[in-house]
Amino acid sequence: MDAANKSSEGAPFILLGLTTRPEQRAPLFVLFLVLYVAGILGNGLIVAAIRVSPALHAPMYFLLAHLSFADLCFTSVTVPKMLANLLAHDRSISLVGCLTQMYFFFALGVTDSCLLAAMAYDRYVAIRHPLHYATRMSRTVCTALVGTAWLVSHVHSLLHILLMARLSFCASHQVPHFFCDHQPLLRLSCSDTRHIQLLIFTEGAAVVVTPFLLILASYGAIAIAIIRLPSASGRLRAVSTCGSHLAVVGLFYGTVIAVYFQPTSRYEAERGRVATVMYTVVTPMLNPVIYSLRNRDVQGALRALFTGRRISASDS
Repeated sequence: MDAANKSSEGAPFILLGLTTRPEQRAPLFVLFLVLYVAGILGNGLIVAAIRVSPALHAPMYFLLAHLSFADLCFTSVTVPKMLANLLAHDRSISLVGCLTQMYFFFALGVTDSCLLAAMAYDRYVAIRHPLHYATRMSRTVCTALVGTAWLVSHVHSLLHILLMARLSFCASHQVPHFFCDHQPLLRLSCSDTRHIQLLIFTEGAAVVVTPFLLILASYGAIAIAIIRLPSASGRLRAVSTCGSHLAVVGLFYGTVIAVYFQPTSRYEAERGRVATVMYTVVTPMLNPVIYSLRNRDVQGALRALFTGRRISASDS
């Protein structure tokens, strides 16, 4: 490798962000600041309410608390840096900073994916096997599901980062994105990236597509149970709840699959940025509303949290 390439390898990356037009930066800063604060407050309140309320110590809420915590961290990996870059002239990030951001982004994203699958399974057991719910979704089972989600996600992320760290970046260091993501970085590399592409389509598919298929199977079984409900109003409520869940799940997985499961040569920066915003900012903000804020038990716990009133399991 020549001296020019070595010098380029040591240079920091420049995150071009969501836009290169100066007049768009202030409106985008305000928009994403509002979305970020809403997501942080929503998920933070859910975690706090579930933690302090004995009425919310059921398996469903145990899984929900971990999902909200993962969402809170997930958005914080990328959005604060994006907001700072919308106002700053220096939008550089070191290779170490880039790989660190990428590590936590993938780890928390896969955790989200696994937890959504665990929550779908929880609803399946509650509706299809209510008499066996206490044993099938015991505290031990829930802890195992959550522990597996966190373990698998970090092993997955570590494997990807170890391979990314071996690449040489001797082309332009301008990243057409608002954070360090796989596809735009692979396009900047002058190394052979086929092994990483293969990993994305194999091991990556296992931790993204498999939970997605499990969710679809769970909700398919739930749909059959809903059809058999004797009450029309019960069917309507169940369809409304499951429909909103599937809408958010479809938005999350649809955009993830569209971004990552395509050859690097076909990656389009502008389309990739738009899709990434959907699963890094929008779905973490929607999850508290879809999964919990419409729930009467959660609403009661939030009121108690704000008023300082102690509640017991019998209040639910």
